[in-house]
Amino acid sequence: MLRVRVEAACQPTESLAKVMSAVRNLFPDLRFTEVGERVSGVTESLDHLRELIRNQRIRDAIRAQLLQARRGSRTHVYLSKQAAFVKRVNVAEPAPLGNILVEIDSDELMASIDFVAESTVGPMRQEVLPQRTHEKRPSS
Repeated sequence: MLRVRVEAACQPTESLAKVMSAVRNLFPDLRFTEVGERVSGVTESLDHLRELIRNQRIRDAIRAQLLQARRGSRTHVYLSKQAAFVKRVNVAEPAPLGNILVEIDSDELMASIDFVAESTVGPMRQEVLPQRTHEKRPSS
């Protein structure tokens, strides 16, 4: 089972409509559970986020963040509200003014991470090169 919880603070200097729009740009099917000083909601889909990540070619960066934050069957990543408002995905650090917190909870967490941000770096190929033999030539 996949459950994605999304949360973003709405500061007094921010428009609630714009914060909700930023979140919807990343998760169009999000069901809002709280609206006010904090906007939060849940979804079972990572499809649109996956598409944005693939189009921006940032799969490995997002993957690294998700893997680093793994704890049991959960992981999380912070995304920029400003970037989300213009339909972009940008990894952010937790900030006083707040960013978008995306928490992924899944019985098959690695499969969910692979789905949203599969690795573009394959395992190192170890090709077996033919050994060069050095023949001794007779000296003339």
